Amino acid sequence: MAWVLLLTAGLFEICWSIGMKLSDGFTRLWPSLFTVAGLIVSMGLLSAAVRSLPIGTAYGVWVGIGAVGTALLGMLLFHEPVTPARIFFLLLLVVAIVGLEATAGG
Repeated sequence: MAWVLLLTAGLFEICWSIGMKLSDGFTRLWPSLFTVAGLIVSMGLLSAAVRSLPIGTAYGVWVGIGAVGTALLGMLLFHEPVTPARIFFLLLLVVAIVGLEATAGG
């Protein structure tokens, strides 16, 4: 169950980071509220997950999910550069996330 909480926390990490971009420096009400809500949910779920997972593993996976998801959505929604190097390094992050999960022992 802790891994499900952590995965969900990572997805909300993506939500609040994209919301931050959409809020335009917290000058737009609804995207700003979306950002704050996503941040609260993400942190709450991470907090619940670390009750039974190692903090280093949980934090690394949480940040990794957020980084990969946000980078991919940045490419799709905001037309950020899509280069072979960026894709390669995102894939390395995915390998690292899977590796952290596989070696967590929790």
